[in-house]
Amino acid sequence: MKDFSTISLEFFKKITSIIGIVFLLLILFLCFKIYIPINPGSHENITFTVEKAWGDSKIADSLKETRIIRSSFFFQVYVFFSLKHNVLKAGDYNLSPNMSIHKIANKMARGDIVRDKLVIPEGWDIQNIGKYLESKNICTKNYFISLAKDHEGYLFPDTYEIGKNGTCEDVINVMLSNFDKKLTTELKEEIKNQKKSIFDIVTVASMIEKEVRSLEDKKIVSGIIWKRLSINMPLQIDATIVYITGNPNISVKDKAINSLYNTYKYYGLPKGPISNPGLDSIIAAIYPTKTDYWYYLTDGITHFSKTLEEHNTAKAKYLGS
Repeated sequence: MKDFSTISLEFFKKITSIIGIVFLLLILFLCFKIYIPINPGSHENITFTVEKAWGDSKIADSLKETRIIRSSFFFQVYVFFSLKHNVLKAGDYNLSPNMSIHKIANKMARGDIVRDKLVIPEGWDIQNIGKYLESKNICTKNYFISLAKDHEGYLFPDTYEIGKNGTCEDVINVMLSNFDKKLTTELKEEIKNQKKSIFDIVTVASMIEKEVRSLEDKKIVSGIIWKRLSINMPLQIDATIVYITGNPNISVKDKAINSLYNTYKYYGLPKGPISNPGLDSIIAAIYPTKTDYWYYLTDGITHFSKTLEEHNTAKAKYLGS
């Protein structure tokens, strides 16, 4: 006959075993609800919008109503215990019934919203960028120009991703931020050591960007520009006239236009940048190549000359003028 202590121990073991099984089943149940999608084999993609005023409960209920998740309750449980309940971001998301609560919540916490890809080529000015953004239905060209007119030269050309409801302000901010990252501390120190300003460097880079293509040629042209500036020789850069007129075909009359961007009429740098240069052009402006050249022209290939006589000969030979 078993004594009381033996019976109590066996009972305790049974209770502990039952509790363990219940706990394991509960864990499996939670894992099923949170980590197993409502339809793992689904190929359906749904654009799901989280409005700015929505809380966790509203998001969960809407996901359930849209049949993206099976349980709004367990969505709220997961985001609460994973400390994501206050960081779910508004926006449009690409979701699917083949995504689990865990995956959806993490996506929203990261703010991994649907984004438009914007490709801004090197050398575009604010007119080009504004027209492009208007074609993307982000904002009107004129509105962008009104915001960006003081940022010409600093809107770094690159490939960007912007949210579906992104604004011109968003685009400008991300481009300016990118410029600041590209112009590293080392580059800023070099500009300072040369006793030049970032404004001067960007203005020179913006002209180089529109004039020549290869980094080697850009550095040589940079050397010519800085040499001319050092002796107060007019830059006479065609790209500044094109910036004024918007017409790539330059006439003699155009070169007499009364504009502070006209480097034929006014000595020194133009009023400001004439394009948004890429990193190669900025590098070229900071690190020019010293040569004996004073002139250049391009017909797809850049031809450099040491004297005006050589330059005129090159013009006749390559440009027929």
